[in-house]
Amino acid sequence: MVNPREREERLWSSVVSRILVNTISHPIEYAKVLIQIGHEPILPRETRTLFGKPALALPNIFQYVRYIKAVDGFTGCYRGLVPKLCAYTVNGVIMEKVNDSYLFTKIFPQVQDDDEDIEELPEEKRKAAYRREFIKDAICKIAGIIASHPLDVVAIRMMAQFVGGEDKYKSVLSSIIEVYKENGIMGYYSGLVPRLIANVSTLALVSYSTYLINKYFVHDHDTMTYISAMVTLVATTVTYPFLVVYNCMAVTDSGLAAGSPPHMPIYTSWIDCWRHLSATNQLKRGSSLLWRYYTGPTAIINGKLVMLNKTQYYSF
Repeated sequence: MVNPREREERLWSSVVSRILVNTISHPIEYAKVLIQIGHEPILPRETRTLFGKPALALPNIFQYVRYIKAVDGFTGCYRGLVPKLCAYTVNGVIMEKVNDSYLFTKIFPQVQDDDEDIEELPEEKRKAAYRREFIKDAICKIAGIIASHPLDVVAIRMMAQFVGGEDKYKSVLSSIIEVYKENGIMGYYSGLVPRLIANVSTLALVSYSTYLINKYFVHDHDTMTYISAMVTLVATTVTYPFLVVYNCMAVTDSGLAAGSPPHMPIYTSWIDCWRHLSATNQLKRGSSLLWRYYTGPTAIINGKLVMLNKTQYYSF
């Protein structure tokens, strides 16, 4: 049994490690957010796919980061980092506190002992253990996201300022005030629903798929670890469109160029956003970071493949 002090140390060690990793990877995440909200400042070039089909190639994530650096300098690559790290910290702490709360442990009593492997349990107990862990993880995840979401909205809007070169969202505190001025209380939770759907759906897919694979196909403990990682990758790919919608909803109608026509329509709801992105084949943008192709409307002009005007691209 882990004592409270060791658990507290483990929590903050995890938070610090996560902050370090996210600080290092922030420029890539920053570029990915800009791609997800539809900002493509570098014109695509003519190329061919692996199957020889004519296509328009967009810059990969590293070329995109280099472009951001050329425009804003090295420090500009870390726009939105502070609120993002604050969001990660709040998320991690809230999830851990909810998981360790007295009420939570009473509602979800352990099915197995601490030193007992879940895969060694009888079938009914194993199924109950998987169900319990999924519900626990889902509740913790939901609590962490709800608590940290306003800071994530601030971070995304700070990054989105790159599109129009604005300086509207500055410090964390002033940005929180600015969000309220633009959208009221509901502005803090812009894009919350698709984000929750993405995260809970991923947990559900991973939990159920892992249970079925471990039950019917894999019985080696070491192999199960790799299977779980592969299932998580597939699940995040399936739910990825919800994250694109979440990022767009965090920016739309924010008073920024990135969230206004012609860069982006003013979406009335996340379902409206989903329908538009689906109609324009943009629900998966940003999912591939190395080999990216323009998927919007194109035309053949003078024998060359070119993309159509952006105002046409965003029209309903």
